[in-house]
Amino acid sequence: MQWLGIDYGEKRIGLAAGDELGIAVPLPAAVEPAPEARMARIGAEIGRRGVTELVVGYPYNMDGTVSAKAREVDGFIAELERRFGLPVHRVDERLTSYAAEEHLKAAGRRPKRKDIRRHRRTGEVDSRAATLILQDFLDTRGP
Repeated sequence: MQWLGIDYGEKRIGLAAGDELGIAVPLPAAVEPAPEARMARIGAEIGRRGVTELVVGYPYNMDGTVSAKAREVDGFIAELERRFGLPVHRVDERLTSYAAEEHLKAAGRRPKRKDIRRHRRTGEVDSRAATLILQDFLDTRGP
């Protein structure tokens, strides 16, 4: 089994890869300006890695209810299913972007505000969030 973790965003889509070993690793984010180009980038990763299932972060509110953003993510998931015909798993993504930023901060010595903005712009935060989403999914599957 090969999984592709996805943290959906309107401008950037974070990506992560995982396999039977149960370890998620970040991939370069899909940051192309056009939505079609971002979808093509996802398709390229699916083909390159032989992905068999997709894991998408699903936006819940802090109280566990489905957020307003969920409709947009549902549309994105429907497009993934239509294009690629792969099973899609929804995983609670609450606080993953925050946790990803905290990991980046911890990796350096007090990064400057501009460094965090750069990480956001390049999609690094998004791909780290996708990694956390995918790792949560893989952890629940067990060995």
